[in-house]
Amino acid sequence: MNLSTLPVRPPCPPGACICEREQLLDAPGADLRILRLTRLEERRLLERLESLQSLVDLARLQQRMFEQLGLRVQVQPGATEVRSMRGIRIEIEPLPGLCRKTRQAIPAAIRRALERHPAMAFELLNSHDLLRDA
Repeated sequence: MNLSTLPVRPPCPPGACICEREQLLDAPGADLRILRLTRLEERRLLERLESLQSLVDLARLQQRMFEQLGLRVQVQPGATEVRSMRGIRIEIEPLPGLCRKTRQAIPAAIRRALERHPAMAFELLNSHDLLRDA
């Protein structure tokens, strides 16, 4: 992939991040899609995540994040009892080039969407058969 024609995220300040951006750029044949997530694009992604209306929207956005950025996000109920949105586990698979702040901001945006639309959280729990006896 030719990065000179695409806008790419500028490097983080030295020592402030663990994104391994430079090692990714130096690795031959590395997947560089995540570097297309500029700060402006990250802001747009977070806004879209916060404005989710349903699990279908979430699944579609998860698929697009993987296709366009190589980013896998898993959203599922935690192993123990779910009493609040904190009980829902949101994991991002390790991906070289993904900024530490972005790694934290994506789950936070999804949690805010779930808090705004509790029906989404119930639908998520029901999709994992946790509300079958309720």
